[in-house]
Amino acid sequence: MLLTLTIDNYALIDHLEFRPGQGLTVITGETGAGKSIIMGALGLILGQRADAKAVRNGVAKCIIEAQFDISAYDLEGFFAQNDLEYDASTTIIRREIYATGKSRAFVNDIPVQLPLLRELGNHLIDIHSQHQNLLLGDDAFQLSVVDALAHNQAEYAQYRSVYDQLVTENSKLKNLKAQAERDAQEADYIRFQFSQLDDANLIEGEQEELESEQELLSHAEEIKSCLCQMHEGLDGEGDAIVQMLKSISQKAHELSRIYPDITEIAQRLESDYIDLKDIADDIDSRSEDVNYDPQRMEQVEERLSLLYSLQKKHGKTSVEELIQLRDQLFERIQHIDGSDEEIEELQQKVKRLTAEATRCAAILTDTRRKAAAKLQQDLIERVTYLGMPNLRFQVSITPLHSNPSNPSNESSPFKGDKRGADTVEFLFSANKNQPLRPAGEVASGGEISRLMLGIKSLVASARTLPTIIFDEIDTGVSGDIADRMGRVMKELSTHLQVITITHLPQVAGKGNQHFRVFKADTDSQTITHIEQLTSDQRLHEIARMLSGSNITPEALANARTLIAE
Repeated sequence: MLLTLTIDNYALIDHLEFRPGQGLTVITGETGAGKSIIMGALGLILGQRADAKAVRNGVAKCIIEAQFDISAYDLEGFFAQNDLEYDASTTIIRREIYATGKSRAFVNDIPVQLPLLRELGNHLIDIHSQHQNLLLGDDAFQLSVVDALAHNQAEYAQYRSVYDQLVTENSKLKNLKAQAERDAQEADYIRFQFSQLDDANLIEGEQEELESEQELLSHAEEIKSCLCQMHEGLDGEGDAIVQMLKSISQKAHELSRIYPDITEIAQRLESDYIDLKDIADDIDSRSEDVNYDPQRMEQVEERLSLLYSLQKKHGKTSVEELIQLRDQLFERIQHIDGSDEEIEELQQKVKRLTAEATRCAAILTDTRRKAAAKLQQDLIERVTYLGMPNLRFQVSITPLHSNPSNPSNESSPFKGDKRGADTVEFLFSANKNQPLRPAGEVASGGEISRLMLGIKSLVASARTLPTIIFDEIDTGVSGDIADRMGRVMKELSTHLQVITITHLPQVAGKGNQHFRVFKADTDSQTITHIEQLTSDQRLHEIARMLSGSNITPEALANARTLIAE
């Protein structure tokens, strides 16, 4: 239930506080006084998009805040699911719209996104404005009415779960078939590419080793000549370093017998001799290993040429990338070879899900047919009371795929959409000699108002919404019918909070509390206000609605009668 609505710096509003009570709250006022502005502000609380132009001229931002009593509406699970702070009694929603265009939303001081705010708003308030009368011809609205009266949330949730799985698996199957078709066209070329890479017997690091060997073979003679010269200088014939060092080392050892101080030097010389002798032998060994081999050189160059050619052909820069490509091609071949089996498995899964979706849709349809029968009976009863004694009303429920407006479903394995497998249409006739026709096509303005009031009252009772707001739903009616519409709203307000904006004195007289919206001029601006009327003020407001600005004694007497009734 809406406890308070506070608006600051929004459009023509400087500061406004609205505190509707329980039962039926009536809002009246001259055309253009600002009633629609208040409804626009309330719409922002419920998640509508903001327009920076709505910020009052000369201020940085506007703030709209609403406090709701949620104690009787079991919303703790919703708050927990969305990580919102939960207060068992009240919830505060706030919107801040800045002149720069920025907008922020809060639930109990926690920032939230607009989709979440709209979802929460659906649990709190149903606003019915004049333009929503056009919904009477909208199949989605008609289906939502039937579902609300069917109380089929559990059946719908089960259906939607299966339907979503079916859509997902159908998409997978479609993509898999398309891929299989593309692969089939490319299969021979893919196999050829794989065979070429597989036959190459690629080895990681091979290219680097071959390039090093190629470098060695191409300079073999130069390397061997240098190694021979190095060995000759170290341990060759004549005055080679190793032989000279050997002779010096021997002399040092002989000298150490009579000159002990040189013993360490003798040992170092012997160690150096051994090292150099080892180096000379190593160089000699390497010299023997280095030989120019034209046949091996040809093999290396051929192998490198193959590797370079494969890299160029496939746009790769290393053997490792070629190996990775080879493995990917192998996986594609495996996938191609196994795609028929995978497609068959997925087809069987889609078949099972289609059968389950059909079963769940049939259960959903059954709940709707039962609700439709009751809707027909209850709505005829309510609207007949509103001055349509010859009313005939029928809820037509037909399979979705038989509806010409849904031709896209003809190619689908399951004839349904996210809402089920039904098309719902409200058929209406107000006169005895008039055949049943779609309600949105044939109902007049006053008839639509009465139909929508009846529908909204049924839905509001079924959904146990905390609050419903009728924004001039009584347009197009007057006299006794207006009085009866007021009685319907009054009766509905015994179950929930009802707020109605009206120009009809017959409706205004039924309110438990009465507010008037008006504009006042200052030296620099025009400001919209709202005030709760006292008993005397209410009497004069209803009299004004009856007779205009010239309030006559007769109008006052009529106003007293309306209030008394």
